[in-house]
Amino acid sequence: MSTGANGTVLVTGATSGLGRAAAILLAEHGYRVFAAGRSSERRAALDALANERKLPMSTVEMDVRDDASVDRAMAQIEAAGAAVDVLINNAGIAYVVPVEEIRIQDLQKQFETNFFGAVRVTQRVLPRMRERRSGRIINMSSLGGRLALPLFGAYSGSKFALEALSDALRLEVYPFGIEVSVIEPGYIPTEMEQTALELASGYRETMEHGPYAPTYKNFVRSWRRNASRAKTTPEDCARVILRAIRDTPPRTRYLVTPGTEFFLWGMRLLPERLRDRMMRRSFGIKRDPAKRG
Repeated sequence: MSTGANGTVLVTGATSGLGRAAAILLAEHGYRVFAAGRSSERRAALDALANERKLPMSTVEMDVRDDASVDRAMAQIEAAGAAVDVLINNAGIAYVVPVEEIRIQDLQKQFETNFFGAVRVTQRVLPRMRERRSGRIINMSSLGGRLALPLFGAYSGSKFALEALSDALRLEVYPFGIEVSVIEPGYIPTEMEQTALELASGYRETMEHGPYAPTYKNFVRSWRRNASRAKTTPEDCARVILRAIRDTPPRTRYLVTPGTEFFLWGMRLLPERLRDRMMRRSFGIKRDPAKRG
C-alpha cells in the first residue's frame, strides 16, 4: 500500500454521518484519509478536528455527481503524492416518496448520488489499482439494498443497483488483486434521516393530503419509533468498515445492525405474499374500501 502507515483511503460523503465516523476511525488507526464532501463548512470542521488531534486526515471538495468535481479532487489527492488504496463509496441521499409521485428529476438525483456517483469515483481509481495489482473498493449499501420498504422505491432502487454492480465488479477485478465488498447497515440514526425528510418536503402537500398520506404518516411514526430504540451508532458501522479493510480475504457483504442477518433470512424464507402482508401491517397499509368502476 501507498502513503500512510496502513495505506491511503478515500471516503466520499465523509463530512457527516457514517462517512465522517469512518474517516475519523481509519485516521486514528494510521490510514492516510482523504475525506471528500461538498459542504465547505463541514470540511473546515473536519480539518480542524484532524489538526487538533493530529490525525493523518485532510478533506477534499467533491461532488460525486459531477465529473469535473471528481477529477479535481482526484488531481488534488495525486498532487499530494498519494494513490488510493481503499475507496469507500459512501455518499448517499434518500428520497422518501411514493413511486407514483416522485418527480423524474428527483429520481435522477437519487441515482446520480447513490449509484452513478459510486461508479464515477470507482472508474477514476481503478486504473492505478490495476497497475499496482492491489486495492479495495467498499460500497456502502443498506438493508434497503436487500429489502424494499414502501416509500423507499427510489432509494432501494439505487441500492439494489449498487449491490448488483458490486457483484459484477468483484468478479471483473479479481485478476488484478482488487477486492470489492458491500456494507449493509440497518437503521442507524444519522443526519441522513433529517435530510431525507427535508428532501421530501417538496412533496408535503401530497404527503399530507394525497392518496398516500396514510402510508407516509405511518412511515414517519415508524421511523421515529425506530430512532428511539436504535442502539447501533455510526462508530459501530465504522468498525465494521475497518474490519472489511483488514480481513484477508474480505467478505463480500458485511451486515452492521444486530439481528439484521436473522431478519433477512426470515424474510427470504417467507412467501412473498406473506411478506407483503407483514409489511402492510407494519406500515398500516389497508385496501381502499372505495368501490371500483
